[in-house]
Amino acid sequence: RRAMRSETEMVFDYVLREDRSVLESIDADYTFLNAKLATHYGLPPVEGDTLRRVTLPEGSPRGGFLTEGTVLAVTSNPTRTSPVKRGLFVLENFLGTPPPPPPPDIPALEESAKSADGKDLPLRAALAAHRDKPLCASCHERMDPLGFALENFNAMGMWRDVDARQPIDPAGELVTGEKFSNIRDLKRLLTHERRLDYYRCLTEKMLTYALGRGLDYYDVQTVDQIVDNLEKNQGRISTLITGII
Repeated sequence: RRAMRSETEMVFDYVLREDRSVLESIDADYTFLNAKLATHYGLPPVEGDTLRRVTLPEGSPRGGFLTEGTVLAVTSNPTRTSPVKRGLFVLENFLGTPPPPPPPDIPALEESAKSADGKDLPLRAALAAHRDKPLCASCHERMDPLGFALENFNAMGMWRDVDARQPIDPAGELVTGEKFSNIRDLKRLLTHERRLDYYRCLTEKMLTYALGRGLDYYDVQTVDQIVDNLEKNQGRISTLITGII
């Protein structure tokens, strides 16, 4: 637990102090690990208890906040993953397009989690049965594909290939039409085609934090200017901070 928290803090600290792109919080070829955390993630061995910057193996799904144990744990339920919570986290914190609150009297997912013969359904199939109401489907179509892209990570951030003895299918499609086949594809979409959405989302959250108030209509010009400058400067975090100051 301590190592997971330190990993996230040290990644942010590294981006900040080295003035790197804020997009590295989504996708990067490095993270900070010690022996226990590297073993937990199934990565090549790292010696000692001290966390250090480690270059990830080529093609690794790790790198960026979305694949760190902190985010994967807090967006899970106590006994299983939650594609809904994970998808909502991406929408709220990376794309800036949170869905409206769910309607009342929605049955629990567990009520949809068994097939007609009583067997446990894979989570994707259970969610498909859960959202058969059109009112539910409109929001779940935005959240669930993003969450399923992270299904290869269990509730504690360890890699897995099956769920309920069925192969995990992490493929999906954004509501804007872009398709992805796994978490690596999704991270590429977020850092390329949808990077301006992330710049705007991050700018709005940082401004809200710095100003101590919600944003209003007269803040739009400031947000637009900071986003434009982030795009011109390859997303460097100093551009965001000095723009807010």
